Amino acid sequence: MAEREQQVTSIFHSALAREGTERHAFLDGACADDSELRREVEELIRSHESAGSFIASPAYERGAALLERRDETLIGRSLAQYRVISLLGAGGMGDVYLAEDTRLDRRVALKILPTEVARDVERMRRFVREAKAASALNHPNIITIYEIGENDGSQFIATEHIAGKTLRDLLHDAPNSLDAALEIAIQVVSALDVAHQAGIVHRDIKPENVMVRPDGLVKLLDFGIAKLTETPGSSTDTEAPTKAMVNTGAGTVIGTANYMSPEQAKGTPVDTRTDLWSVGVVLYEMIAGCQPFSGETPNEAISLILQKDPPPLARYTREVPAELERIVTKSLAKKREERYQTAKDLLIDLRSLKRKLEVNAEIDRTSPPEPLLSPATIGGQNAGSTAGHGATTGAASARQYVSSAEYVVTGIKQHKRAVVFVVAAILVIGALSVGSYLRTRPSTAPIDSIAVMPFENQNSDADSEYMSDGLTDSIINSLTQVPNLKVIARSSMFRYKGKQSDPLAVAKELGVRAVLTGRLVQRGDNLAINTELIDATNNQQIWGERFERKVSDLMSVQGEIAQEISGKLRLKLSRTDEQQLTKHNTDNPDAYQSYLKGRFYWNKRTYEGLKKSIDYFNQALENDPSYALAYAGLADSWFTMGWYGATPVADAFPRARTAALKAIALDPELSEPHATLAMIKAMHDWDWMGAEYEFKVALQLNPKYPTAHQRYSLFLPILGRFDEALVEARKAQELDPLSLSINENVGDMLRMARRYDEAEQQLLKTIEMDPDFENAHETLSLVYEAKGMPEKYIEQAYKGATPEVRAHVKKIYAQEGQAGLLRYELADMLKDPTASDFQSFYIAGVYALLNDKDKSFEWLNKSVDKHAMKFTYLRDQKFDNLVGDPRYDALLKRVGLK
Repeated sequence: MAEREQQVTSIFHSALAREGTERHAFLDGACADDSELRREVEELIRSHESAGSFIASPAYERGAALLERRDETLIGRSLAQYRVISLLGAGGMGDVYLAEDTRLDRRVALKILPTEVARDVERMRRFVREAKAASALNHPNIITIYEIGENDGSQFIATEHIAGKTLRDLLHDAPNSLDAALEIAIQVVSALDVAHQAGIVHRDIKPENVMVRPDGLVKLLDFGIAKLTETPGSSTDTEAPTKAMVNTGAGTVIGTANYMSPEQAKGTPVDTRTDLWSVGVVLYEMIAGCQPFSGETPNEAISLILQKDPPPLARYTREVPAELERIVTKSLAKKREERYQTAKDLLIDLRSLKRKLEVNAEIDRTSPPEPLLSPATIGGQNAGSTAGHGATTGAASARQYVSSAEYVVTGIKQHKRAVVFVVAAILVIGALSVGSYLRTRPSTAPIDSIAVMPFENQNSDADSEYMSDGLTDSIINSLTQVPNLKVIARSSMFRYKGKQSDPLAVAKELGVRAVLTGRLVQRGDNLAINTELIDATNNQQIWGERFERKVSDLMSVQGEIAQEISGKLRLKLSRTDEQQLTKHNTDNPDAYQSYLKGRFYWNKRTYEGLKKSIDYFNQALENDPSYALAYAGLADSWFTMGWYGATPVADAFPRARTAALKAIALDPELSEPHATLAMIKAMHDWDWMGAEYEFKVALQLNPKYPTAHQRYSLFLPILGRFDEALVEARKAQELDPLSLSINENVGDMLRMARRYDEAEQQLLKTIEMDPDFENAHETLSLVYEAKGMPEKYIEQAYKGATPEVRAHVKKIYAQEGQAGLLRYELADMLKDPTASDFQSFYIAGVYALLNDKDKSFEWLNKSVDKHAMKFTYLRDQKFDNLVGDPRYDALLKRVGLK
């Protein structure tokens, strides 16, 4: 047995250091005469194939023991700031360990190259390529890469640690349900869509590389053999100067045999359609419970891929929709031009099928039961009585239901003399009915956009205003959960509050098709709520209703209204969508009332308002300690207190983090606390990868949450990704077109991208919306500073100053130029030592503009020391002359940005 165990150990270790067809070829030779040995080794490999998963199985435990023998000294050691805790798994590109990041206090998966692989130059290139490929991608369904590094000769990649199971593990238990299979496929293809748009082909899509978390979120792993696609006309023999091109030699086969596309199996060049083939194989396997091309050896599998069509899915299960059969067949077309051409096309078809199945299931669930009597018994005639008592068995006993059309035809045959009359009557009635229908039928096209006007508070008591505002907020938030419906955000809608606005004019200004208006009156404990939904295309009322409720029922009313609206807009909703519309985050009416008051005061953005909001959110939690939304509100309030300097960041942000984490623990589907946590990770923790992960989760949970898009846009310049920042800023603007801060932010991102003329135009439009909005004037002054227009800079930067101050500043500029003006502003900031602590970053910026690099770096480091660094603006044009200085790179390294 000892000799056998040693043989298994040796083959197991060697096989793990290989991948794809190379591994199969190795096993063919090593286990040529022993099929049981090969089965034993493959079972061990399968249990250790995936990073970040832990499978409690005998094979896993045995494999773990074998691997620990290989390097048992690694457990407990530290590589850089990572302390290794335990082995998670292993694959062809290295062992994967659970480790603790001691600097950021989080758990990570650490992939470490074995010594035999690290010595292989090609494998090292592939190892680095995996990190670069995956870290370039930005999607919730793609594993997040934290770092690639080296320590004491060990090469490693640190990634997020994913608690879950691989799709292979799930398939070992049983084939997935149709709904689960479609959901997994949708998330995988969504990840591939982003990868393909970035020019990256995964080339190894298989169940081992698909991780499913307990909450259902899918993660695509292992871009170790990913390839950046060549652009048309590019040479296959050279590398583009700005993008790494990875070219596989002709005839080289890379991938896993059973999931290879025909072109991959032949070793010919591949493109994005290769991944779509592999998705088709995985989807087939999830439904059928077996692979479409399952040869006993890799060569046999490749032969089947190249020559045979897979059996239809219907052979394995009778519940396969024809549309799914079509999707899989198209994905597995052997000719690439007959396959799906883009991941987006496949994604659209998968989502459409899933929605259709959900709607059909809902129809089946709500359909009335079939009638107990057949049409033959209608009119008092008993079909059984004419056949005699003996006709109750055999064919007569098998009750046949016939359609109304069949019944009419049968009647006509029995009464031939009435044929002409009946046919004529049917034609006349039919013509009249069709004519009437054509004249009166409503439009069946769904309405895809809506604005919810602030509900009018018709009470004389201003203290009840929180209810009208809260009801408006709740309806808007509920409707954002409806797929394919554009919902204008709160801050844009509340610019109409207190104004007599024409709904049609509002619809035109905001570009929506429907407008909801409402009025609320409170009398004691009773509420009267009147609503009206208007189609802006024809000024017709779509729906209107009056609700008489108790104040304690306000929570259920908003769900009823949102559900009614979605129905009247003719939107098809799945059962999940309907549940989201009517979801109650608490069953305690007092907690809900306190929550509404908290949001009411939070939206005021004043110091007193923020303090009151915290009190009310805490009251809500006293009434319902499991109220996730109240924790989310508390997180927002504490974060805003710190952001605006009302409370020291060191006090406010940790409180905000605690509340956000509690909200997420209670309800992982809430977007708001993820967006708040992302900002804390970025602005306080300097955890750049963790921040981006939280932003991606927030936006996946609610893509219509404008604040998440806006905050993400503020974060991306930290990483130098200005174009992406502008995209996010404009997404926020599309959702919230009248928000002053969001419009100013678009101008700021244009400025950061050095698109100064466009920034100027955008900021002037923002100022036109509200001439007193100080942030827009301040940002516009920076645009004029960058453009070298000092007179306009002074006009905007000193907009709120007294005439005497403005005259003094203009005199300084006239006598001493821009340098004199900068020295004047610097002296003003340095007057107050306390203020200079807070303004250290801005002081550094003035020194940079004066080209005093020593002083600039001195104050930048002070800013880091005091945790006051405004990292978004470290890439600002005022610091451009510092770029290239070794001290600039050292500063970036100090905070983990290089």
